[in-house]
Amino acid sequence: MKIAIAQLNPTIGDLAGNARQILEAAQQAILQGADLLLTPELSLCGYPPRDLLMQPAFVQAMADTLEQLAQNLPSDLAVLVGTVVPNPSAAQGGKPLFNSTALLLAGQVQQVFHKRLLPTYDVFDEDRYFEPGLDSNVIVLNGIRIGVTICEDLWNDENFWGKRNYAIDPIAELVAAGVDLIVNLSASPYSVGKQQLRESMLQRATQTYQQPILYVNQIGGNDDLIFDGNSIGFNRHGHKVCRGLAFAPDLVMAEFDSAMQDLVVNEAAIAPQPDSEDAEMWAALVLGVQDYVRKCGFSKVVLGLSGGIDSALVAAIAATAVGAENVLGVLMPSPYSSAHSIKDAQALAHNVGIKTELLPIGSLMQAYDQTLSPLFAGTDFGVAEENIQSRIRGSLLMAISNKFGHLLISTGNKSEMAVGYCTLYGDMNGGLAAIADVPKTRVYSICHWLNASLKEVNISGLPVSFIPRSSSAEIIPPNILIKAPSAELKPGQVDQDSLPSYEVLDDILEQLILEHRAPADIVASGHDRGVVEKVIRLVSMAEFKRKQAPPGLKVTDRAFGTGWRVPIAKKWQPRFEPVPQTHQPRRNVVEIDAFRSPVS
Repeated sequence: MKIAIAQLNPTIGDLAGNARQILEAAQQAILQGADLLLTPELSLCGYPPRDLLMQPAFVQAMADTLEQLAQNLPSDLAVLVGTVVPNPSAAQGGKPLFNSTALLLAGQVQQVFHKRLLPTYDVFDEDRYFEPGLDSNVIVLNGIRIGVTICEDLWNDENFWGKRNYAIDPIAELVAAGVDLIVNLSASPYSVGKQQLRESMLQRATQTYQQPILYVNQIGGNDDLIFDGNSIGFNRHGHKVCRGLAFAPDLVMAEFDSAMQDLVVNEAAIAPQPDSEDAEMWAALVLGVQDYVRKCGFSKVVLGLSGGIDSALVAAIAATAVGAENVLGVLMPSPYSSAHSIKDAQALAHNVGIKTELLPIGSLMQAYDQTLSPLFAGTDFGVAEENIQSRIRGSLLMAISNKFGHLLISTGNKSEMAVGYCTLYGDMNGGLAAIADVPKTRVYSICHWLNASLKEVNISGLPVSFIPRSSSAEIIPPNILIKAPSAELKPGQVDQDSLPSYEVLDDILEQLILEHRAPADIVASGHDRGVVEKVIRLVSMAEFKRKQAPPGLKVTDRAFGTGWRVPIAKKWQPRFEPVPQTHQPRRNVVEIDAFRSPVS
């Protein structure tokens, strides 16, 4: 039996467009001799639909579209489509809907299967809408018994995680039911290094149960979430049989040999992976910006160009995502801006091929000073006056966005967002925060990778469309990479006047935010206690800013977005009291954290 795996990029709520993608994939699959087509979780409506699910008309429209799709599909191709169906027992206390997969064949909906494990952690909130399915899901095609699972159903292997996150294990139950093959329809958001985790988990499951597994994943950006594809299959011995492209649509073919009772290894169907974390994060950010712009109905973007490394990276991402001709960079120097900052910004714009406008703000600063001078009389020049510059720039960028219909992309990084080194209604203005989940040290790393990669003939598996076009030997001007970071809001200012070095800051933030380590443990890892205390205090104080920030693309396990739910008004922050298991050495990043829920 030949099985086609369709990596699709749905737009949430575009039922007709998503159905069209499924139909087109089915037509291609038939041409390649497929008997079964797999599509991602909730492929009909896009994942995650969130509170659209509370609209009865939306749920009904999904049912109507599913029926029509069944009639339009090739009659001899079995297709598994992700959808939502009402729960008939909701009136007795259950949730109103099921997260489901429908088997479409011969013009009809033949069977419907329900997701059994509903994630409610990080960015997931499925228990808000869905009732868990109770039964194992099995279909029989061409005499082959196929177990059907949906995303999280695959993420409860006690042997892999060292504990159970749910009372049941759907994979173990399907194996006990005697299936020949397990398929998993997924919408698994990207975070750096996630594919390595997925493949390790799937390989362990196939080896443990001697059971072949095919996994299909959604691709594309939906608001703050990015989906990376990387659909994959393993045979019963844990050998890779196929893999879809990273960060791109794909149709991958796999074959189940009934005589061997196993999937056939096809080396030609195993797509290469990005060759580094910088490469995959670059591809993710480009895809996230590209889809956010497109799916929100924009065609052009605008951003402020300061001559710094953050805006340089965002400009390169934007130019690659939507085309350099559709990006406007705005230079807004103040009397405190250095000549090299203007020169560096112009060089960057030339390298990536974007248009620029120069809007000096000195006269606007004077007007603000004159207006505020009676009220500010007798006070010292300070942060309030510094931030007026940022707010002037933010207002100018919003005016351009408003006038010409450009999407404003903000350029702040995760390190700044974490400690509040950013200005509300200033540099935080925007419709999308492209690198808000990228630490400052990673910004430098990606920029160095970008410059080096442009000199290579082959970018190790990344689609060539992700690489900016430039006649320059380096996309990021060298001076941007070596000068001290500065907001340039007062004479001689550098970021390290207010913050520890970014190497120190980012390591503290990683331990605090991603690893949930106690302050005493962070100090024990080699950091000064006073610096750790300051960082913790700044992170806590900046919560009100983060709540008002534009959506930021999620590329790490813990982002300041959908999954970050920290109160603004609070009287608690991490303290230095002894806690269990303190002063333990940090684990390697590839180790499994048994105390963290798996992020499927």
